[in-house]
Amino acid sequence: MTAQPMTTALRVIYDLHSHTTSSDGLLKPRELVVRAHGMGVDVLAITDHDTVEGIAPAEEAIAALNLQLNLVAGVEISTLWKHHEIHIVGLNVAPRHSALTTLLASQRLQRLARAIAEQLVKAGIHDAWHGARQLAQDDLVTRGHFARYLVSLGVTTNVANVFKKYLSRGKTGYVPPQWCIIEDAIEVIHLAGGQAVVAHPGRYHLSAKWLKRLLTHFTAGGDAMEVARCQQSPQERSQLAAYARDYRLLASQGSDFHQPCAWIELGRKLWLPGGIEPVWRDWPVLPAAKPPGAAEG
Repeated sequence: MTAQPMTTALRVIYDLHSHTTSSDGLLKPRELVVRAHGMGVDVLAITDHDTVEGIAPAEEAIAALNLQLNLVAGVEISTLWKHHEIHIVGLNVAPRHSALTTLLASQRLQRLARAIAEQLVKAGIHDAWHGARQLAQDDLVTRGHFARYLVSLGVTTNVANVFKKYLSRGKTGYVPPQWCIIEDAIEVIHLAGGQAVVAHPGRYHLSAKWLKRLLTHFTAGGDAMEVARCQQSPQERSQLAAYARDYRLLASQGSDFHQPCAWIELGRKLWLPGGIEPVWRDWPVLPAAKPPGAAEG
């Protein structure tokens, strides 16, 4: 974690899940850190999908602009478990570690190999690959770029509908992923000096029984799970906190920010329930920079 001097106050705001244009976010790394600082975030993790290319330019921007912001080098690795795509976040990784570089290169090839564009031709959408590449600006092409392109064509009104009608399992544009397994992601994150975190466990549409199976599997080597998101019911946050205690996992929090919108914002409503240990428990101690309630609106 790149520490910057901070003023003493009452509470540190951690946002440990965000994306830039290096994967499927809409803000460039410089724009993201400026926005995070403006929203009162003290500690920001950039966790792009299967790439760490956004880390260095974000660090450069923080230094050049003298932002009071601590940057955590992170990554969100796509894995496959029981035919489900599960995302594992790595926090405080060494971005250029050889094991991480090798795995991410393999993941990138898997993304390029996915024939989503070819599948969409069957639905009468003939230029999806070119459109997605343009939106990605020569960075990693993801399903999010295809979704945004289809919205721009007027195929449907929003990204969620694209996934529902075209890109989810069983739909025309769905291509089964061939990602690494969870154990490989955990091992590489640890080799790179980081902590492995199950990302947004409430978003995999797993029953309670299957979510418990996932957490049991993950605890064989993993470190933490995301408990708090900015758009989340109190019941979900409480239940995930209970799972963190039951499975003896540290707790993380993050907005999963991709773009400015009305319902997801950097640093918003990010707090952990009592009785669980935060993933930053053993990180360097930072003076808090915001009073309780800041950036939670």
